Amino acid sequence: MAPPNPLTLVLLLLCLSASASASASEVNPFTSRAATIRYWNRKVPNNAPHPPFLLALLSPLPITTTATSSLSSLSSPSFCLSARLLCPNTSTTTLSQSSPNSRFNSYSSQNFTNYATSATHGTSSFSTYSPDDNIPVDTFRRYGRDATAHNSSFSSYSPDANVGTDNFTSYAASATAGSAGFTSYADSDNVPNLKFTSYGDRSNGLHHTFTSYSAETNSGDQSFKSYAKNSNGVPTTFTSYARDSNVMGSGFSNYGEGGNGATDGFSNYAFNGNQPENNFNNYASGSNAASDTFNSYREGSNVGDDTFTSYDKDANAGSAGFETYGKSYNPSSDTFKSYGEGDNPNHQITFKTYFQEDNVTFKGYANSGVTFQDYNKSMWASNSTVAKINNKWVVEPGKFFRETELREGNVMPMPDVKDKMPVRSFLPRSIVARIPFEPETVKSLFGLEQDTALAKAVDDTIGDCRRAPSQGETKRCVTSAEDMIDFAVEMLGNDIVVRSTESPNGSGGPIMIGKVKGINGGKVTRSVSCHQSLFPYMVYYCHSVPKVRVYEAEILAVETKEKINRGVAICHLDTSDWSPSHGAFVALGGKPGQIEVCHWIFNGDMTWAVSDRS
Repeated sequence: MAPPNPLTLVLLLLCLSASASASASEVNPFTSRAATIRYWNRKVPNNAPHPPFLLALLSPLPITTTATSSLSSLSSPSFCLSARLLCPNTSTTTLSQSSPNSRFNSYSSQNFTNYATSATHGTSSFSTYSPDDNIPVDTFRRYGRDATAHNSSFSSYSPDANVGTDNFTSYAASATAGSAGFTSYADSDNVPNLKFTSYGDRSNGLHHTFTSYSAETNSGDQSFKSYAKNSNGVPTTFTSYARDSNVMGSGFSNYGEGGNGATDGFSNYAFNGNQPENNFNNYASGSNAASDTFNSYREGSNVGDDTFTSYDKDANAGSAGFETYGKSYNPSSDTFKSYGEGDNPNHQITFKTYFQEDNVTFKGYANSGVTFQDYNKSMWASNSTVAKINNKWVVEPGKFFRETELREGNVMPMPDVKDKMPVRSFLPRSIVARIPFEPETVKSLFGLEQDTALAKAVDDTIGDCRRAPSQGETKRCVTSAEDMIDFAVEMLGNDIVVRSTESPNGSGGPIMIGKVKGINGGKVTRSVSCHQSLFPYMVYYCHSVPKVRVYEAEILAVETKEKINRGVAICHLDTSDWSPSHGAFVALGGKPGQIEVCHWIFNGDMTWAVSDRS
């Protein structure tokens, strides 16, 4: 009998070693996913079930593809699809010319160049544009140049997008009359990146309205650069702008420079937001008879920072009114530098009912034409004032709780534990180990254009990974499932189990606690918690957490007592190194070291702990 083929023996051994896992989860033994499971079984030989939430993150690539893939193929659409990565939208269509009276419904990922140039009257309507896209990239270049009385309407534009980038370049340059209305624009986007460059320059009487703009978004940026430069009589209204948004930054640079008779109204701007940051740089410099109104600005927000640098410098007869400004929940900081300075002293700047504490800096301020009325009014003067503010970002109800609340029958609020990250997979370790964890290299390999939302996310993620650990923290950013397993084993040993909250059910409302199980009998232990980062492929920020208790709890509907979820909670028993201003102490009272603090593990995040022997 001829000896068996060596390759046949290798394949047989692979099949046998993966048979248990393959039969249980129907994993093809010749995929990278199966190889990761075999690695997991070797590193953690306790025969514990592999949870579906982590199996779903493993690469679907076949071993042959993994072995032959070159780094240059990472940005190809076919590889991106087969590897289940987060890649730029490659299906963008370029439209050089379109009818200036078009109606765009259910449209997505378009590049408009030279659109509606010299159009006369008529209306262009963009409705239900780029809905629910993962990475919409919409570019409007040379839009409405030299148009007359042409109206543009952007309604329900790019809602519920994940990592969106919209760029308006050379928009409505030298246009006369007409209007541009942005209503329900980029609402509920996850990470929007919106840019208005050379917008409305040299226009005459072109009206801009931003209503319900980027409401309820998460961690985004907006920039207005060279906006309405050298224009005449351009009114711009910002109403309900960035309402309920989380960590939204707006940059106004060279905005209204050299304009004549411009009026800008900021009303309900950054209302109820979390840490809004607005930077006004070289705003309305050299303008004539410009009027800016800040009314109910940043009201009800948590913290927040505004910088006014070289604002209205060398302007003539400018006016700015700050009324009910800065009524934030926690003290914010504002900086006014070189504000209203210059050769034209005809300013009228009024601060009326301006709420601030001590974090306001005036440097190089105009010496005349400034009125302070009811300024620096402390919103903390009475408990009734504070009680009227309802900011969900200060401390979301249920985000932190005490250990005693995890008892059967207790009704408590549940925070939003939904996984808001886009679907991605871990790349196989054999591929990701060859990718330098450097921002420019990653952006180049995945074809990410600079100054897009996803490119900025790459910068932020790598920056967080490079940050020095906090006192007592052991941290590591893991770029493969094998890296995560290695870190968990290094911290906790090889008899470990990973857990996560089952689903987002119950988020944002009252829940009832069902049966509660303390892992290892509720004994004090250590854990490794891992949190997703936004990146083209899966990256987790993992850190070792000492002195905790981990619980699994049934989550029930309050009225029906029906089980709707299974949550994993972690209780930190030693809070002595936490900041006194930590949201947990704002919500629960107490000081660092005085109380334990518990929170849910969000859907999509996970925690590793020693295998349960109770």
